[in-house]
Amino acid sequence: MEIVVSIFLVVMASYFMVGILFALYVVFVAASKIDPLLAESKKKVRVLIFPGLVATWPFLLGKLFKSRPQ
Repeated sequence: MEIVVSIFLVVMASYFMVGILFALYVVFVAASKIDPLLAESKKKVRVLIFPGLVATWPFLLGKLFKSRPQ
């Protein structure tokens, strides 16, 4: 049972580490690529969306690659 818990914790830690890296990239570089309204937003808005980006990065990763700058 301890092995299963250890594997689960490693998978979750990996998920959130990748999510944090993805969220940092989106917040600082690609925010306007995903949503043009974020290009004109304040820094507080980007701080507020950071946790959501960390949690939902697999869904937004596809959207990031499909979006085109305007």
